[in-house]
Amino acid sequence: MQQAVPRNLTFIVALMTMIGPFTIDTYLPSFPTIEAEYNISRALLSQSIASYLIAFALSTLVLGPLADRLGRRKVILLSLLCYIAASLGCALSVDYNSFMFYRLIQGAAVGGGLVAGRAMIRDVYNTQDAHRAMSHIMMLFAIAPAIAPVIGGWLHDLFGWHSVFYFLAIYAVLVFLLVFFVIPETLAVEQRQSFRPLKVMRVYGRTLIHTRFLILVFIVANFFAGIFLYIAGAPTFIFDFLNLQSNDFGVLFVPMVAGLILGSALSARLAHRWRIESTIKLALMIMILGALLNVMQSLYLNTMISTSVIPLVLYSCGTGMAMPAITVMALDCFPNNRGTASAMQGFIQMTANALIASIAVSLLSFQASHFALGQALLLSVALLFWWRLPEEAPAKIE
Repeated sequence: MQQAVPRNLTFIVALMTMIGPFTIDTYLPSFPTIEAEYNISRALLSQSIASYLIAFALSTLVLGPLADRLGRRKVILLSLLCYIAASLGCALSVDYNSFMFYRLIQGAAVGGGLVAGRAMIRDVYNTQDAHRAMSHIMMLFAIAPAIAPVIGGWLHDLFGWHSVFYFLAIYAVLVFLLVFFVIPETLAVEQRQSFRPLKVMRVYGRTLIHTRFLILVFIVANFFAGIFLYIAGAPTFIFDFLNLQSNDFGVLFVPMVAGLILGSALSARLAHRWRIESTIKLALMIMILGALLNVMQSLYLNTMISTSVIPLVLYSCGTGMAMPAITVMALDCFPNNRGTASAMQGFIQMTANALIASIAVSLLSFQASHFALGQALLLSVALLFWWRLPEEAPAKIE
């Protein structure tokens, strides 16, 4: 029997998930200034994104089982407190080593809202309503990459780069207050799971041998990496390929995010009309079209905003359609351990993003066409996984 849905749950979970892209994208316009202040290279500063993502990925493996044991709300509130402290630490850092340390803490803390928030949605909604709610969350989540670099550029120009991290701390305080005063616990006491190490390892072991779950997670990780390649590589794409300035990040991010929002809106409308697999197939076809157009324009046309944006809008539209649907399918593989399943999904996706930020961006940063080819390759891997997706009964781990 499904429990009552807390008021404004979807909206507040969306605000929580926005913290992740805010943390990645808001300080991108400040890269040249931070590099000069700490006397470091672009490649070294880019590692602050990769380190953040690695800490994010690893922390989810602990936060997921904790959310299944202690409840979703406690994990979210504790994570937000740690995130606020780490954001203030970044703002006050006097050298790059201190800055990197607090970026790691940010990454470790931000996973709580993502993992426990997704589990909250599935706690209170049935499959179709969860798909719709995830789509609405994706719509709001997608706004963050569009407005984050714009906000970051304004703050940087008005108050300096340190103000970006004060902004992140203030935003997290507001989310903390909303969760504390508005959202009740959604995990019933009788549904809570053991946090004993052997039990946790057993649950994770089941996720690693559950073929359907793993394939669904790898599908999302790969096709989203095709978007994240342009997010993590935005300083190179904006400054070097398009020859734009620190307040011009919106010309790349706003169209991509518009595509994500449009795709998420379509996914929400189709949630009660189409089978979930049909929505995903349409989304993949849209991504294929976007990736092919992106490769063609990058190989045969000059790198310009007008030619680069349209394929990315199509690709991101398909991404926005597919992510909510596949996330629900993945969590349904473990109905009794959704926090842990959400953690494993977050770990794999963040690890993929970290590899993109730390390795792929550097390898592909010589030409704009390399970014497009990298995106096409990542989508091809996702399509291969989709083709191999098996039918498999949900795993109920007591």
